[in-house]
Amino acid sequence: MSLVHAARTAESAEAFRDIPIIDLKDAESPHPEARKALGSAVRDACINVGFLYVKNHGIPEETIQRAYSASKEFFSLPLDKKMELDIRKSPAFKGYNPILSSNIDPVNRGDLHEGLELGWEEIEARINDEKRANDGVMAGANVWPSDLPGFREPVLSYYHAAVDLGQRMFPLFALALDLPENFFDDKTKNAAANMRVLHYPPQTGPVDDPVLGIGAHTDFQCFTILWQEPGVQALQVLNKQKEWIDAPPIPGTLVINLGDQFARWTNDVFKSTMHRAINRNSVHRYSIPLFFGTDYDVKLEPIPSCVSAERPAKYEAVTAGEYVKERLKATYGH
Repeated sequence: MSLVHAARTAESAEAFRDIPIIDLKDAESPHPEARKALGSAVRDACINVGFLYVKNHGIPEETIQRAYSASKEFFSLPLDKKMELDIRKSPAFKGYNPILSSNIDPVNRGDLHEGLELGWEEIEARINDEKRANDGVMAGANVWPSDLPGFREPVLSYYHAAVDLGQRMFPLFALALDLPENFFDDKTKNAAANMRVLHYPPQTGPVDDPVLGIGAHTDFQCFTILWQEPGVQALQVLNKQKEWIDAPPIPGTLVINLGDQFARWTNDVFKSTMHRAINRNSVHRYSIPLFFGTDYDVKLEPIPSCVSAERPAKYEAVTAGEYVKERLKATYGH
């Protein structure tokens, strides 16, 4: 079945009620048929849901726990210390955003979380890092808390592990799109990946209060790799019947969801699905999403197999960096 036909079939199918779990154990199998079968499972999830859980993802639990502990330590700092890293000081959107300082859904009055945003940086820092040479409109250094010298290393260790996972996902997405497995290699050389370390306080206001942990939105990049704190339900995904489907933490898995770059690139064959987070629990919630995109200088033009006479190109071509920066400006108001 062609991609265009598969997308048309998905559009007329019943709304999803759950999110598939996909085992990545064969992602680098020496057997092409095993990788192709895995690509087919990824394709079904991308066309029908836009979200999937992955297990056997390769990020060690110790790496996750160290980043989790470091994030809790950072968010326990006094506000004035965190505000020294104010994201509004950075034209490249690197730094700290306090509670209610962002509002991703205009119908709400703010997002009830605080976060620290960062991009590529070697653990052994380089003054001139060739991977950042083509960042263009997104160029800019990370900022780190001076009072927590032990924060940077575990956070960057998780960042690099998640980037490695993202690089291993691209051949699967290529297979899912009936493309050569190396199709994305020359478009993803420089890790155009932003990561946010997030803290959601308990939401105790009225249910109809137009403040959510993070309002309904789609993500900006190709896809997001999300670690969410075990045992704390907050993430919800919107299906075509306008029903919010819970996406709870599942031990041993990460969530991957597609973003708008892939939707544009695939002419909406791959779904960038609306989602939100509401922490109506009595505990604080922490999560770490990494937003993985194509290199910032790559032009997002529809993949030919995703366009037909019945499904003409929907989007104007734009570079990835320009697109991401405009979306971030709308979110943070600068």
